[in-house]
Amino acid sequence: MVSSFPWLSLLWLLPMAGAVVVIVLPPGWRGFAKWFGLMMAVAVLAGGVVITAGFDTDGATYQFTESHSWIPAFGAGYTLGVDGIAVVLVLLTAVLVPLLMLAGWNDGDNAGERSRGPHGYVALTLTVESMVLISLVSLDVLLFYVFFEAMLIPMYFLIGGFGDGAHRSRAAVKFLLYNLFGGLIMLAAVIGVYVVTAQHGSGTFDFREVVALFSRGSLGVDPAVFKALFLGFMFAFAVKAPLWPFHRWLPDAAVESTPATAVLMMAVMDKVGTFGMLRYCLQLFPDASTYFRPLIVVLAVISVVYGAVVAIGQTDIMRLIAYTSISHFGFIILGIFVMTTQGQSGSTLYMVNHGLSTAAVFLIAGFLIARRGTRSISAFGGVQKVAPVLAGTFLVAALATLSLPGLAPFISEFLVLIGTFNRYWLAAAFGATALVLSSIYMLWLYQRVMTGPVRDGNERIRDLVPRELIVVAPLIALLLLLGFYPKPLLEIINPAVGNTMATINQQDPVPAAPERAAQLQEQRTAEGPHR
Repeated sequence: MVSSFPWLSLLWLLPMAGAVVVIVLPPGWRGFAKWFGLMMAVAVLAGGVVITAGFDTDGATYQFTESHSWIPAFGAGYTLGVDGIAVVLVLLTAVLVPLLMLAGWNDGDNAGERSRGPHGYVALTLTVESMVLISLVSLDVLLFYVFFEAMLIPMYFLIGGFGDGAHRSRAAVKFLLYNLFGGLIMLAAVIGVYVVTAQHGSGTFDFREVVALFSRGSLGVDPAVFKALFLGFMFAFAVKAPLWPFHRWLPDAAVESTPATAVLMMAVMDKVGTFGMLRYCLQLFPDASTYFRPLIVVLAVISVVYGAVVAIGQTDIMRLIAYTSISHFGFIILGIFVMTTQGQSGSTLYMVNHGLSTAAVFLIAGFLIARRGTRSISAFGGVQKVAPVLAGTFLVAALATLSLPGLAPFISEFLVLIGTFNRYWLAAAFGATALVLSSIYMLWLYQRVMTGPVRDGNERIRDLVPRELIVVAPLIALLLLLGFYPKPLLEIINPAVGNTMATINQQDPVPAAPERAAQLQEQRTAEGPHR
């Protein structure tokens, strides 16, 4: 739909304006800075709900569109719009940030004057939210790139300035260098897109116009050029997602951050990488995507298995959970690049479900670690006897992480495996091994931390307090609701996936089993009288 009210502009400008207000508040207004930031995040949530409710699944592919001139000389515009894939990720972002504000309520208190304490923490969190949102709703390639890169700066300061670990500065630099390098490669590809369009008319960065130009196949451009441009975009997204072997920055950044910041990074910011694969890699370069599909499927399967195997051997709770995210991102990327309807619908739904499950398990683990003062698994034991609610909610979150039927990630993982099996049965078989491996690392973690006798030092661990329950309860409720009834999200996602499949000229493979069965039946019928 075309809305006369600029809902999408309001959506990303609200948190940005909130960040500006918070950072200029007097230093003594620490409590007000937190409450004001939370109110702005709730206002963004309200806007996200309005946009989701107003999205017409039978309407145009891109709705709530806005278009204004930005840099006419370069064909760049302030062009916004959302399809079904962007809508659900906008809603995920809007839901998680207020909960992360509450979860990290005290994270900025001990940061010192250098980073302005709560003011800096709240402002940086709102800034990340703003930049993620405009990246999701942008329909201009250059506009997307600017904020895709810009979001690294506030996240760098959140990790390095407010992290819990002793090596947070090193982790922040590692995070920044990896992602900046990927972004520089992508910048060359973004410029290449403009050059290609400029050689055949007026250059443009408008995503819809570029897709239309490239899909005609009349540009006379060497296919090798499109392959190079695809690799430029894909490299940046593979670092952000992250995909093996570009994942090395994630475990350190997640462990050295506060739990709320780690969730903001893994469940919100990193989704821009997989979103970019679906929107930009596939739709701008369908032939190159098909050409590199086997390679990316192999890397995705390696990510799935590698993340799960390495997680089993971890002795640090947070590092273990961080490696599980590498495995889950492998599933998401696998579903995207098998190029089937089930795979891409499952991947998009998986982005949402992974955000919810990772937020739940990481935050609850963070609450536990804050009480005990250590991340070492060996230091825990018997927590369920002294903090039964904490242990119970952690168990539900852990079961969601291993995709137990009845919890949200199961549906999305099942769709990815079905979609993968239809095209690459061997990749699906290897991917399915992660179901067993995830059961090992999550249930073993629960057994070591929560069950058994109460170890020394754990007897004074408190159960969840009301503020923490307000954070955890909605996440658990959503995991249960979407586990039993994912239809509302899939009804929004499926038309957008259908548009993507049509744009890249892909169709779901026809299962060979029924044809083979019919051939065997005909053979038996023909041979019957001679037996």
